Amino acid sequence: MVSSESRESEADDRGSREIVVPMRVYKTVTVFSTLLAMVGAILGFALLDSATNRATAELSEVNVALAVAGLASILLGAGVYAFATRFRAEGMGNAKDGDDEGSHNG
Repeated sequence: MVSSESRESEADDRGSREIVVPMRVYKTVTVFSTLLAMVGAILGFALLDSATNRATAELSEVNVALAVAGLASILLGAGVYAFATRFRAEGMGNAKDGDDEGSHNG
């Protein structure tokens, strides 16, 4: 059983990480962050594929700089997407914040 104080504490902790913006800004952030995340992931895997010659190159033949650039591109895309999930529009709530269900259960 979760006390009301712990729920409020969780809401305060979660609220400090969320950024409330107008709907137009939320839509723009969502669209462009998703686009950048997709481009980052696809570009990263393409660079990794090229660096390893379709995963057939010997270890000594791998282009390390290109492989690192690919991994960095994937991480950048993931980071952009993760940061963008902090934005929410006014009036948006979390479905897990219902009175009968705490947000601690996954």
